[in-house]
Amino acid sequence: MFLKVKVFPNSKKEEIIKKSEDEFEIKVKEKAEEGRANKRVKEVLARYLNISEEKLILIRGAKQGNKIFKIIKDQKLIF
Repeated sequence: MFLKVKVFPNSKKEEIIKKSEDEFEIKVKEKAEEGRANKRVKEVLARYLNISEEKLILIRGAKQGNKIFKIIKDQKLIF
């Protein structure tokens, strides 16, 4: 399964907004420097979905505000 995530780094508060079944907006306090915001987004999203961080793979948008994550289950990719 693919998840579309729009990230707002350097926000005053952390927040996750579910826009649709596979689309989220996530605000994080970390700055978009050295992957800090990406790391925090992954933590927040994993906690929200109640899965481990290892099951979330950032496949597109490492240096952009719009990202795509893939969820893996039992070592097999979910499409």
